[in-house]
Amino acid sequence: MADDLDLAAIRAATGAVPEGPDHGILAPYQGVRPAAPAWAEAALAVEPETALVDVAGARVEMLAWGPRGAPGIVLLHGNGAHARWWSFIAPLLAAEGWRVAAPSWSGMGGSDWRERYSMALFQAEMEACAEWAGLTGASRRPVLAGHSFGGFPALVGYAANPGYWHSLITLDSCIEPPEMAWEGPPRPKSGNRVYERFDEALARFRLAPPQPCANHWALDWIARHSLKSVEGGFTWRFDPDMWYRFDRIDEREAARTASGPMHVVRGGESVLMQAPTWDYMRGLFTASTQFSTIPGARHHVMLDQPLAVATLLLAALA
Repeated sequence: MADDLDLAAIRAATGAVPEGPDHGILAPYQGVRPAAPAWAEAALAVEPETALVDVAGARVEMLAWGPRGAPGIVLLHGNGAHARWWSFIAPLLAAEGWRVAAPSWSGMGGSDWRERYSMALFQAEMEACAEWAGLTGASRRPVLAGHSFGGFPALVGYAANPGYWHSLITLDSCIEPPEMAWEGPPRPKSGNRVYERFDEALARFRLAPPQPCANHWALDWIARHSLKSVEGGFTWRFDPDMWYRFDRIDEREAARTASGPMHVVRGGESVLMQAPTWDYMRGLFTASTQFSTIPGARHHVMLDQPLAVATLLLAALA
């Protein structure tokens, strides 16, 4: 049982928990929540405003922190994730006077699944989120920030509607050279697995791409909100067939043509943003684009260096 575990030793680890077919980093906790630092506990205790907003026939989950009327930022999560990935970042921005909004893309989080997905639909979802949160009526156009996959619809939407957004920030959203382009995931053989017990499902949670994570409290938070109750137990919220019903466009053209303030950020230890990709992206965006590296962060920058990410976002917003 959990009481028999050396949780202090587990919490001191940096993610090097043996993984196998039946367990990941959270497995040794057996459903017990890892301890979090005081600042994170305070941030996670801040309840956001929530709503399900209809966007082109699908209910899209939306969260918001901070007072209406304040200058705003829309935070966009990555593939298979959800809006609550920002739960320990958004309150820090809101405390500094920002109105922060975050949608869960359709097909992910608490949002509906669609028959077809597209960049155009995701653009509509992020604009609907800004409008629902009251950001478009503020004294300043909203800033747009996307992590990983979230940076692609952010970039496409920013290029397509430059008058709508104030500026763009991407966090470890890699655009690879054509010769390195990712061909996409293998087609799943079946839907998401159903687990009888919640702790069993938590134990299976993994990051993609795989990486260690020292902040087990953050990993536990996003894992808990990645699951839903179904007949027979618990399963993941994301649509496993989404990418086979997704009309994608090449974001390279958007990178070439987007105008306005842009800030491209990578994790210093990200496997997706090593020199060939980073150098290619430096030549792809306009000369005025700012490029920054977060030391000690891998691909999931907000999990590895949450305070550094919050500080970077606040500096960019200022």
